[in-house]
Amino acid sequence: MARLQLPPFRVWIWTAATLALVVVAALLWRGSDAAATESTTAAPADVPSGTPAGAVSEAWSAPGDPVPGTVVQDGRVLVGSEHGVRALDPVTGEEAWHYTRSNARLCGLTVTDGVAVAVFATEDRCDEAVALDADTGIRRWNRSLRLRADAELDSTASIVLAASPTGVVTLDPTGDNIRWRYAAPGGCRLLGAEAGTSGVAVLQRCSGAASPQLRLFDGFDGSSHWTRDVPGTKADDPALLGADGLLTLRVGGEVQGLSPTDGAVLARLPVPPGTGAVEARSGVSVMLVRIGGTLSALDLTTAAVRWTAPATGLPAAPTAGKDARTPVALLVPDADGFSSRDPGTGAELGRSDADDVPEGGVASAIGPVVVYRLDDEVLAYH
Repeated sequence: MARLQLPPFRVWIWTAATLALVVVAALLWRGSDAAATESTTAAPADVPSGTPAGAVSEAWSAPGDPVPGTVVQDGRVLVGSEHGVRALDPVTGEEAWHYTRSNARLCGLTVTDGVAVAVFATEDRCDEAVALDADTGIRRWNRSLRLRADAELDSTASIVLAASPTGVVTLDPTGDNIRWRYAAPGGCRLLGAEAGTSGVAVLQRCSGAASPQLRLFDGFDGSSHWTRDVPGTKADDPALLGADGLLTLRVGGEVQGLSPTDGAVLARLPVPPGTGAVEARSGVSVMLVRIGGTLSALDLTTAAVRWTAPATGLPAAPTAGKDARTPVALLVPDADGFSSRDPGTGAELGRSDADDVPEGGVASAIGPVVVYRLDDEVLAYH
């Protein structure tokens, strides 16, 4: 009988080394970002046609934490969660695509220029950013960052702004480059920052200064346009509301509309004692300011009030109709539902009645659906 021969000793060594590498690779994979990332994509969105009916009711809702300032983009509704981003069909509310990171926390989410830009924290800082096509979920880019854990995201066309009490960073939403940074000077802290068509506005308070300062920077190169002192005490700091066309600032018992050219005060809207919400948003051809239950549209050149209307929330910026016969319109939430208004005159172009619409949201129409953004939820009516 032939004797059983064992493999040479070196074969045992190679086999053991190979098994060890396999085990190590498996462990590394299980703890890697790739293993923790779950991503789905979808075909381009089929944007529904039509307009909201004369009477609508709530069709679906979706929680969000965070909810981006703009939720409707390229035929999708976008919301955030603890670990990622979801895109929903506006008619059904069903998920179209998602991107999640089980090993990271979502710090912030903003939507502009057809992309959703999300920033994740892997440790104690918000240090990774990714941009996803809003309609398909396909990844555009990703890059490393070093943002504070309390950084907040904002955006306007071609600009993403990350702001914290110690400074701001701007990024290109359709590329992965950082455009510029601004660090608060020694002894100063930022009270607020807004990105808009006028640039990036920064409100800061510095120790030893009698009043806060408002600064306006170019949104693309970061050059300083102007700096001006604004009224305010430590017990009653002003609040920066917006930087679209006119800069808007709540100062004590009034909302001021400031010139983007030099910061001169062009308009003063009184805020009566006991008023609830005070907020502002771009209306493209006007600046919209809601004080309590009244929405005022300010002319972008003179800051004169062009029209007022009852409102319980704000409209999203209007989008152009499919042809010249379809006017752009602002969808204004009010006590009876939603009114469609001409941005220039405030004339009511149509109405969609609805019951029990929550106060304080932002309304937009996508085909026959009214999408209503709240701070922690999105509601759809049709």
